[in-house]
Amino acid sequence: MDQDKLSEVLGCWEGYRLKTVGRAPADQQRGKKPEIWIELIPDWNHTRRCGHCGRTVTAIHETTERWVRDLPILEADTWLLVHRVRVNCPTCGPRVEKLDWLDAWARFTRRFGDSVVRLAAVLPLKQVAEFYGLHWETVKRLDKEHLQRTLGPVDLADCEVIAMDEFAIQKGHRYATVVVEPLRKQVLWVGRGRSREDIRPFFELLGEQGRAGIQAVAMDMNKAYEEEVYSQCPQAEVVFDLFHVVAKYGREVIDRVRVDEANRLKHDAHARKVVKGSRWLLLRNYDNIEHEEDRVRLEELLSANRKLAKVYILKDDLKALWDYRHVGYARRFWLDWYARAIRSRIGPLRDFARRLKAKIDGVLAHCRWPLHTSLLEGINNKIKVIKRMAYGYRDDEYFFLRIRAAFPGNP
Repeated sequence: MDQDKLSEVLGCWEGYRLKTVGRAPADQQRGKKPEIWIELIPDWNHTRRCGHCGRTVTAIHETTERWVRDLPILEADTWLLVHRVRVNCPTCGPRVEKLDWLDAWARFTRRFGDSVVRLAAVLPLKQVAEFYGLHWETVKRLDKEHLQRTLGPVDLADCEVIAMDEFAIQKGHRYATVVVEPLRKQVLWVGRGRSREDIRPFFELLGEQGRAGIQAVAMDMNKAYEEEVYSQCPQAEVVFDLFHVVAKYGREVIDRVRVDEANRLKHDAHARKVVKGSRWLLLRNYDNIEHEEDRVRLEELLSANRKLAKVYILKDDLKALWDYRHVGYARRFWLDWYARAIRSRIGPLRDFARRLKAKIDGVLAHCRWPLHTSLLEGINNKIKVIKRMAYGYRDDEYFFLRIRAAFPGNP
């Protein structure tokens, strides 16, 4: 087989010809993998282009030697000794030539970098670095550059509805905010923090025309989010979703009543133990309780404790509010629920009902905009997986790029 054919079979390094090939066994590499060394010299019949302006250039300034890593061949690490050409461009002066398979000052071929990036998408950086014998910072840099190149700036045109939520980024109550286009299921923006100042850069990125086009924003009952939305997009409706309202009810009503009832029963050890151990039974939906013995326990508990039965029933009734698609009917249902909560004479329940009354317009907005943040909860779970795979991230920009890459949106 002649040199040109062998070069084509081994790697097809456009613009260069194979000169020599050598192989060093593992015992000569201090116990590492064997290595293949390939020397590439310029093919002077090949048309060359300036690496800056891209124009065709015939004048050669010089050639310099550079070692470049390529994909393994026959279970051996492959190194290329490339006699790199610098052309003398009449417009730009001496420039490294433009090659499709090797960037200007790269120490890796593009296909080697692409292989590292594909593996980094499914494995922790440490394992990818060990597999290729690289430093993990090198793997991160390759992956980050690939994400910046492929993702580019997000398209914020024609956004009418968005959803925003917070997620824990580090221990110690440190949070970040994610903004999603729920119809396309696309992450639009991620930023550290959850205050008004922290999310303001997203609205600045939207621009005046983009802010004017926002019609509805789904969120939890975060006061900072709500105030910033009304400030930046006064025409938009805030939509409070079912998940967060019911979760808040569980924390502020069911948990509080359960603790109060357990304290009231402090002289009855058995009854107190039953009430204290019932938290997850009371918070779960009845239909999601799989074991029959757990259903029996719940029914016995509600039969024995009137206050817990009231708050449990009103929790299920409150969820029915999100089934309405007509604002008038939904408001009538809410007024009935509110009256029952006030008449219950259960302190935590009455306090919750009064606080929710101040936010009821955002709850009833779901009739016009049936949005919810369940997609965001799914995204938050995926974010936890991404964070767990890497054992945390020190580079916020890289972390947020990984999140955007995981949710590019529906085509």
